[in-house]
Amino acid sequence: MFKFFILTLAVLGLTAACKAQDKVEIFGGYSYMRASVQVGQVTCAPLCNLALPPITQHTNLNGWNFSGQYKFLPFLGAVADFNGTYGTLDGVGTREHTFLFGPQISLPAKVSPFAHALFGVAKESQDPIPPPPCPVGLIPCNGLSSLGTDKSFASAVGAGIDIKAIPFLSVRVIQIDYLRTQLHGATQNQPRISAGVVIHF
Repeated sequence: MFKFFILTLAVLGLTAACKAQDKVEIFGGYSYMRASVQVGQVTCAPLCNLALPPITQHTNLNGWNFSGQYKFLPFLGAVADFNGTYGTLDGVGTREHTFLFGPQISLPAKVSPFAHALFGVAKESQDPIPPPPCPVGLIPCNGLSSLGTDKSFASAVGAGIDIKAIPFLSVRVIQIDYLRTQLHGATQNQPRISAGVVIHF
């Protein structure tokens, strides 16, 4: 009777684990973004460090991507996606973080493509850029200035592919997102690529 009781508990536990496996997914991995960054301009002619309209520059940011999904149906779930990417622009540090939420549809199979639409907040911060030295007279000099930190509404539309390796683990071979932000008074359309592992519960 004791052995039968233990066997029953084991079967029930395995059944519960298999059911739960279809409900929760945790993803973690590497992320790359080709960022569009607004930077200020300054000039020394005819006035010292006169501010000019900002310009857009591009830089490569590398970092991490972490997300969790709860599946209401085998093919439909809700995702919370958090991302941080870091790099330098003109020799100074630049960072961008996003906090996004939204629906995701996926094909429940060994090779599982998925697509999502996410919405939330983006935060970008730039280290200070020293202003150019002001020469004597009207000799022109130009330089860039940091716009500091800003937050904006963000949205991302993306898709990817997961390949199941073992019952509780998949490999996310690629996830491509089109990230739209409105930082420092301008609109940024930025591609973001992620890859890593997915754990199923």
